[in-house]
Amino acid sequence: MKYRVLGFAATLVIASVGFAFGQGAPAGQDAAAGQRGQRGQRTFSTNGNGGIVDAPEQQGPRGQRAQRPSGPAPRGSDGRVTLDSTPGKRETGLWIGGITNLRNADNSPVKVPFQPWAEAVVQDRRQNAFEPHTRCKPSGGPRQFLTPYGVEFLELPELQRMYIFDVGGPHTFRIIFMDGRPHPKNLEPSYYGHNVGHWEGDTLVVDSVGYNERFWFDRGAHPHTEKLHLIERFTRVDFDNIRYEVTVDDPGVYTAPWSGQFNLRNVPGDELFEYVCQDNNFAPELMLGVLDSVDRSSPIVP
Repeated sequence: MKYRVLGFAATLVIASVGFAFGQGAPAGQDAAAGQRGQRGQRTFSTNGNGGIVDAPEQQGPRGQRAQRPSGPAPRGSDGRVTLDSTPGKRETGLWIGGITNLRNADNSPVKVPFQPWAEAVVQDRRQNAFEPHTRCKPSGGPRQFLTPYGVEFLELPELQRMYIFDVGGPHTFRIIFMDGRPHPKNLEPSYYGHNVGHWEGDTLVVDSVGYNERFWFDRGAHPHTEKLHLIERFTRVDFDNIRYEVTVDDPGVYTAPWSGQFNLRNVPGDELFEYVCQDNNFAPELMLGVLDSVDRSSPIVP
């Protein structure tokens, strides 16, 4: 499987099915958007072991900007770092996780403590399944950040909430409650779960439960149940980098909790754009989650 992304245009080519989906830049886009579409190319491919490797081609302003010296993390009037723009300044930018897998701090692969049956599920998914994200479904947990499109954090202290907006497939947002509330009982399972957060120094800690089973929480095809419990830690180490760490606890699948991490990189100047996944997914096979070719003579309603 190979992915190639050029600005706003994305093409996914899968040889076993023989189709593609993508988005082209809309007609009449402004100069900034036009420049954005020229900022180098990124190529993604499988590593032969079910993992996906991000191989950026450092071309154009984006590649050059990634190598610039980073400044200190911005701080608010209370002295705490912020995950969005510098207080009092009008800044634009997105956080890019890219297409990668959870890794250890030394960048070595994570050893996942599977229950015996679960490892077979992972291998079957990697060989035979299409990720629900390709059907325009939201993806909670770390998978929300593992796209080439980027996310944006918005802190609203007056509401005691934080929002994470993303483009990707579903073009949705996630709410993190910062008012100290507990998780409610009898949660209706959802894609993003119920998220409560607090600050530990300069690290945002988010505790999440209440997930459904209709998405993959990472790019490693690791399964989960409705018992999934995630602890995420966001540490803005400088202006251009957020260290993302997650602890995965799901006694329905794993014999013990396990952890992984990756880096979110700031791309200043980029902004969220409208992306309607259903309008840009030209592969009814993906929308229906099937391998066999779908008759295109009649409307497809996923």
